[in-house]
Amino acid sequence: MIQSEWLTANEAANHLKVKPRTLLLWVRQGKVKAFALSGIQRRVWRFRQVDLDAALLESAVLPSTVPSVRPAERTDQ
Repeated sequence: MIQSEWLTANEAANHLKVKPRTLLLWVRQGKVKAFALSGIQRRVWRFRQVDLDAALLESAVLPSTVPSVRPAERTDQ
């Protein structure tokens, strides 16, 4: 049986090479699987490395759209 390594939000963000706020946004959007610890006031998240690696392989996690400096109403022109 393979043991899964549990990571904190900071460790998981470092593994994905993103900021912790970005990682937690992805958790709220359902793009990354996370586990909330219960019994405490502030929500503390834990991540499995295998779930993070699986999320990297899905195209929904890292969108390929190029950001534009043009206002949204002018991008159709």
